[in-house]
Amino acid sequence: MVSEFVHRRLVEFSDTDLAGIVHWSRYFVFMESCEHAFYRSVGWSVHRENGERTIALPRGEVTCRYAKPLKFEDEVEIHLFVREIREKTIRYEFQFRRVKPEPVEDVARALLTVVCVGVEDGRMKSIPIPEEFRSKIEIAS
Repeated sequence: MVSEFVHRRLVEFSDTDLAGIVHWSRYFVFMESCEHAFYRSVGWSVHRENGERTIALPRGEVTCRYAKPLKFEDEVEIHLFVREIREKTIRYEFQFRRVKPEPVEDVARALLTVVCVGVEDGRMKSIPIPEEFRSKIEIAS
């Protein structure tokens, strides 16, 4: 079972603002790409067809605290930790670490809560997290 996942990416020029640092909103894009890679690593998806309905994991809440800037061509590791699993929600913590250039530094920390929903006829309704997915993840210690 998986409780932590690490995703690396290079800061692209399009991620930066006029000051030459990563725009605050891009951290949310980085989190989402890490989250989706995490789901793929356990054979799941953020949007999955299941018979008559689709199972999706939309955001319920997200926060991010910034400590140090990232810049163009910095290499960043995004660490995803499973912090809480409830009947219909999962709470993740993300730690952003600049790994290149050295020294390695923590640059931001974020929390994300996703809600498991079933989508039928264009309507979303919260549903229990499928055991097929729940059995593949565990809370990080």
